[in-house]
Parts: sequence; structure tokens; C-alpha cells
Amino acid sequence: MTVTQGAPTRATAQPAAAAATPARRKQHFSPWQEVWRRFRRHRLALASAVVLGLIVATVVFGPLVWTVPINEIDFAAKLQGPSWAHPLGTDDLGQDVLARMIYGGRISLAVGLAAMVVAIFVGVLVGAVAGMASGKVDAVLMWLADLFLSLPTLPLLLLIIYLFRDSLKAVFGVEGGIFIMIVIVIGGLRWMPAARLVRAQFLSLREKEFVEAARALGASRSRQVIQHILPNALGPVIVAATIDVAAAIIQESTLSFLGLGFPPDIPTWGRLLADAKDYLDIAPHWALASGAAIFLTVLSINFIGDGLRDALDPRRVI
Repeated sequence: MTVTQGAPTRATAQPAAAAATPARRKQHFSPWQEVWRRFRRHRLALASAVVLGLIVATVVFGPLVWTVPINEIDFAAKLQGPSWAHPLGTDDLGQDVLARMIYGGRISLAVGLAAMVVAIFVGVLVGAVAGMASGKVDAVLMWLADLFLSLPTLPLLLLIIYLFRDSLKAVFGVEGGIFIMIVIVIGGLRWMPAARLVRAQFLSLREKEFVEAARALGASRSRQVIQHILPNALGPVIVAATIDVAAAIIQESTLSFLGLGFPPDIPTWGRLLADAKDYLDIAPHWALASGAAIFLTVLSINFIGDGLRDALDPRRVI
């Protein structure tokens, strides 16, 4: 007996390729989109970026909202705690702490950013020259970096400021002279880690295939550095820059606390903390405000640096 096969159903009549539908294509990101995608998965770094953004917005736009003069003296309101009239309280002269905090934040953040620019510029320049050179040039530059690393930073800062403070004040004014001196001194003593980092990156990258291809096509050494090596070495440099900002803010606060930074009538966070140390038992709000500002700013920058380190590391899976 012959058995006839029935007609195929609609499900079986579909092509077999439909059952093996290719997987959805993976979405591609540009390099900076990929960095942002990896960075925002670091929750502490993202939260720190928000906190730092609020601090920067406060010190930049705060005077437009809180218009109390920083030098308005009211002895009747001295050492008062936080209130509606003075949200962060007053100091020993009755001056508003919030207004002085906002003004001092501008100086402290400006010193940190400017000193970071000086340190990174010198570090990248020295590291690039050492990484592309060989022999005596590399040895001398690294010996110089090791020499600066071995110097005690704080005593050297105090000595330089003591020697050159008056001459810079005479040329650039009180506030401008102190600002330039502190930025140059702090930045000039923070370039060594960046230089060693950039040198290591250059020694590794200059032997890569894309650099050898550019060299074979006739690219000059400066073109190799600017267009091929330096852009690929910026990841660790950006992380080092965040560390330098935090270190510069702490060093400026230390100098102001010791009385060797800005004059007493110019309120920086370190100066406010130094002025408040004698009133910790009766007016703790004065010291807590400036101390919390330094703590939050430095902590936020450090966490942002951690997030950037993870986001810029191609070997790390996030």
C-alpha cells in the first residue's frame, strides 16, 4: 500500500533561513561616546561629577544670587550660627560665611585648575621629549624628574614663597602676584609624575604598527608625535590631571592655613579654615563650612579620576 505525504503546512513551508535569523547587530559608538558610556556606569564617579558641577556652579553663579558683600562687618552678629539671614553663619567680625565661601571657592578652584595646566603642560613636554629621544637626553630628563621627586614639597614651597612673594606683589599686585606665584610653584613641583607617565606611553606607542606605517610614509617626528602618538597617550594624562587638581587645591589650602598664601583679607577656603581654628569650641560652623568644601571637592575629583581611569582603559570590561 502506497502512503501519500500530505501537503506541507504554512509553518513548515517557511524558509529554513527564517529560523536562523541573524542576531541583531551590535551598536557601535564613537571613541568618546564609548568613554561616556563606560564612565556613567561608574556610579561613584557619576555622582561625584554631579557634586563637583554643583560646587562649580555655586562659586561661579553664587554672587548673582547671594549678593551680600564679603567684607561687610557687623559686630552685633559675630559668631552666629546658621540662620535665614546667614545660611552658614558668621565669623568673628560678623561677616557672612556663605559669601566668603563663594568668593574663596573661585580662588581655590582657579588655583587648582591653573596649577594642573602648568603641571600637565610641563610633564607632557618633558615626557614626550624623553620618550622620543634616546641616550643622554632621556637619561638627563629622567634624572631631573627623579631629583624633583626627591625634594620635600612643602618646605620647598614655603622657601620659594618666602623669597619671591614681595617681588611678585610689586609687579602684579597683591592678589595677582600671589596667584601667579602659587600656581607656578605648585604646578612646577607637580610635573614629574605626568612626565614619567607620558614617557612610558611614548616608549610603548612609538613601536606600534600605526606609528611605523606613518614613519614609512615619510611623516616627520613632530607629525608622528602630534597626530599619532600623543592622542593615544592622552587617557592616562587626563586621569593624572584630575589628581593634580585635587593636590593643588590641598596645597593651596595648606599654604593659606599656614599664613603664606593669599593675604588675610582675601578669603580662600584654606584661609577661612585657618581663621576658624581658634573658635572651634564656640563656632564650629565656621570651620565645618570651609572644611566640608575642601573635602567634598577633593573627594569628588578623586572619584572622577577613578571613573576616567576605568573608562579610558580598553582592557577593562565594564
